[in-house]
Amino acid sequence: MRIIRLVSRILVGLVFTFSGFVKAVDPMGSTYKFSDYFYAFGMDGFVSVAFPLAILLSSLEFVLGLSLLFNAKKQIAANLALLFMLFFTPLTLLLAISNPVTDCGCFGDALVITNWQTFGKNVVILALSLIIFFGRKKENTTYPLWIQNLFILFSSFTVLWISIYSYRHLPIIDFRPYHIGANIGESMMIPDGAPADQYRSIFKYEKNGKVKKFDETNYPWQDSTWTFVDATQIKIKAGYTPPIHDFSITNDKKGDITDQVLHKNGYTFLLIAKDLSKINKEVLSKIDNLSLFAMEKEIPFLVLTASGNEEIENFKNKNDLSIDFYNTDEIQLKTIIRSNPGLVLLEKGTIVDKWHYNDLPSSKNLNGDLLAYALTQHQKLNIKLIIISITTTLLLLISLFILLIKKRTGVKNRLQL
Repeated sequence: MRIIRLVSRILVGLVFTFSGFVKAVDPMGSTYKFSDYFYAFGMDGFVSVAFPLAILLSSLEFVLGLSLLFNAKKQIAANLALLFMLFFTPLTLLLAISNPVTDCGCFGDALVITNWQTFGKNVVILALSLIIFFGRKKENTTYPLWIQNLFILFSSFTVLWISIYSYRHLPIIDFRPYHIGANIGESMMIPDGAPADQYRSIFKYEKNGKVKKFDETNYPWQDSTWTFVDATQIKIKAGYTPPIHDFSITNDKKGDITDQVLHKNGYTFLLIAKDLSKINKEVLSKIDNLSLFAMEKEIPFLVLTASGNEEIENFKNKNDLSIDFYNTDEIQLKTIIRSNPGLVLLEKGTIVDKWHYNDLPSSKNLNGDLLAYALTQHQKLNIKLIIISITTTLLLLISLFILLIKKRTGVKNRLQL
């Protein structure tokens, strides 16, 4: 039974830690998901708290997961894990039945699963949480309370730092299909032999004032006593969906220029501004300078937005901008970059680099080779993340080492007695 409790604690801890981490690296993604649920259930007034809820949920899951893994604050962790699953398991059942949002978002964009898969996963985690809860008093924690408190504090600081950094810049790990290095055009293609959507046709026929439904196997097409009323198609099995779909670049003057942009030789700047009314005004001067730089270097500089034509014209006139604006689906814009506005550099459809509005490059920095500049910036960021990862890992290993030493000391003391 001790092995079962240990395995249950480790499995639940890993799930919570992973779930919290992938949400923490993309707090805006979790915010959008909360907003989707609020809109779906007619709770529009709660959209304003979607962001703090996203931070709270990721932090709680991450800290709770590590607490279970390292057996810190065991009784509180066991209680919280059970309460968490008692709340979310019936909730995910309701979501699976009503299906207001197809992707639950429980693992962010790192692992997309259906609502029914989420419910099944939660049933298993709930069962394991019950094992942890009822065996919580049998689990021995052999390291002192101050170390447990320090461990919880360190875990909380780590996950909050990850969330704040990813919000103020860009996700430190990008699980979305528009990640750096992805080719948008290739990601929109359906490979040969990929399964297509399967549909079932439903026919409605009327006879003697009664309407009856038929399918392709039994509809009375040869029986003149039946009168055709209507026909519909129901999707019975989804086929292959490419990682990127519904992406387009259009406006009233030039029409659809998606293929032209994605297959253009050389560089293209895309300024992503999903909502012009909420754009950060402090960066407009930088945007203007970047557009002038692009014009001087003969690099296309396009603004992609989901705002309407009237709002676009008002925005251009108010800010004296002579940039070409195009419309793109809002969901795609939110997926491309977690920043409003954000800048994307393309080379023949491949994403070379992305910048949050807090990190927009100056035209001076872009005067050289754009690809070399992007690679240099990535190397600097990777070095920072490696240092942070090593530091975090060392601190966790030190905590584990102290745990093992204390446990061994406790075993020796019991044997001496």
